[in-house]
Amino acid sequence: MNTTSVSRADAAAPGPTVRILVWDAPVRVFHWLMVACFATAYLTAETERWRLLHVTAGYTMAGLVAFRLLWGLFGTRHARFASFVRGPQAVLRYLKSLVEGHPAPHVGHNPAGAVAILLLLGLTLLSTATGYAIYNELGPEALEEVHEFAGNTMLVVVIAHVAAVLLSSRLHGENLVRAMLTGFKTGPAAEGVRTAWRSVAALMLVAVLGFWAWQWQTAPQPGDRVTSGAHADHEHDDGDDGDD
Repeated sequence: MNTTSVSRADAAAPGPTVRILVWDAPVRVFHWLMVACFATAYLTAETERWRLLHVTAGYTMAGLVAFRLLWGLFGTRHARFASFVRGPQAVLRYLKSLVEGHPAPHVGHNPAGAVAILLLLGLTLLSTATGYAIYNELGPEALEEVHEFAGNTMLVVVIAHVAAVLLSSRLHGENLVRAMLTGFKTGPAAEGVRTAWRSVAALMLVAVLGFWAWQWQTAPQPGDRVTSGAHADHEHDDGDDGDD
């Protein structure tokens, strides 16, 4: 979920440009796990057969967002929200420069990319919160519409984000998708990240894989009785009627 970027000060940073590490390993692992989980959740939303995959992907996204919020406060320089979140005027200036075909260079996220990131984080939390309530029958039926709205809005933001990445890659002459895979971009040497924090990324993967394994092992098996929520009450009532 990441276009180019950092701040106006970064764009004006002096010195020759070299190949530098910009995206640390946790940011890259977060990004691609979010991509995989969103695709999985969206494609399995309309079928009961793949409900476990849908729920697991949604919960995983919620956990990833929780991590990203923390990493946005304590992570490396280009991962921190303070380095790329800007006001409306900065966003409009960047969008104008993008339309004119001469976007201002940014080492980390650009102001428009920052908006997409914040929207996706917020929509993920809304989607997973409503999904949890629906799955556990904790709220009104209207939550299903909110859940569907959040998912569809996320898809629109993702499409816009991908389009912006491709356009920015062309205008900047730099493959931003590859940068999110390798972590490296071109910029002033002083703007580079000193460590990739691969240990943190490895812990993320272990936690996610462990959660997936736990979900698989504890999932209800076909033919198991439903014993919770309204379904359990309904079965109980049916049983009472049969005894009368």
